[in-house]
Amino acid sequence: MFIFMAIFLGIVQGIAEFLPISSSGHLAIFQNLLNINYNEEHHLLFDVLLHLGTLISITIVYRKDIKEMIRDGLSYLHMKADSGDDEPVVLKPPGRALLFVVIGTMPLFVALLFSRAVSQLFFNTFFIGFALIITGGLLFVSSRFIKQGSKTDKTMTAVDALIIGVAQAIAVLPGLSRSGTTISVGLARGLTGSFAVRFSLLLSIPAVLGATLFSIFNAISGGADLMQLPVYIVGFIVSTTVGYFAIRLLRRIMAKGNFGLFAYYCWLVGLITIIWSLFRM
Repeated sequence: MFIFMAIFLGIVQGIAEFLPISSSGHLAIFQNLLNINYNEEHHLLFDVLLHLGTLISITIVYRKDIKEMIRDGLSYLHMKADSGDDEPVVLKPPGRALLFVVIGTMPLFVALLFSRAVSQLFFNTFFIGFALIITGGLLFVSSRFIKQGSKTDKTMTAVDALIIGVAQAIAVLPGLSRSGTTISVGLARGLTGSFAVRFSLLLSIPAVLGATLFSIFNAISGGADLMQLPVYIVGFIVSTTVGYFAIRLLRRIMAKGNFGLFAYYCWLVGLITIIWSLFRM
């Protein structure tokens, strides 16, 4: 793998992982278009580092939130264990957010049952193009026809978290944006725009961590080309850096109410991908 390709894929991973344009869809399109397969056995370590880069970027941006969620969650469990039956213990908002992230992650375990079928779709560019158009539709509807609600981690319910989690599980399909789908469904459930973005990104931590651990397992079993490690590290640094700024950009775009602009991009890329797929038949 050449260094420019590592930089290019690092940029794609960093941008598309968080902006609502589908990282899996873009990577699949580029791999099919350019006949690239960085997931070959000797490049699995690179896949690990790309996912690890985006995971680190989330933890950097939300390090304070993550610390408070873990602290309040552990504090609640400790107080619950020490309190009697007549002493109610209230879970604080950060602890509630942690609970909702756990609930929202549960549907992903069901999605694992269909992982083999989903993996085959990464080679179906027609499906990916169609899924990108669906993503654009979700973004357009959520930005034009759904008013932002008032729910935050103080008023959100377990049902809200579970429904958003189901949306995330469906978004494992290539071309469906994970962030775009979860944010759109979050808005439909009455979340504020800023909290919909924050919860979507916090919810991505277990998902990205799971993908990273899965890639590590495959890399260990498949072997790794350590001679390529300097190139892989470049991709990792690019993915981390670009992912950090992509998160900040997404938050700013949502604050300005321009979230729906990504719909036009998804429609354009989806249409081009479908046309290209038809010509390849």
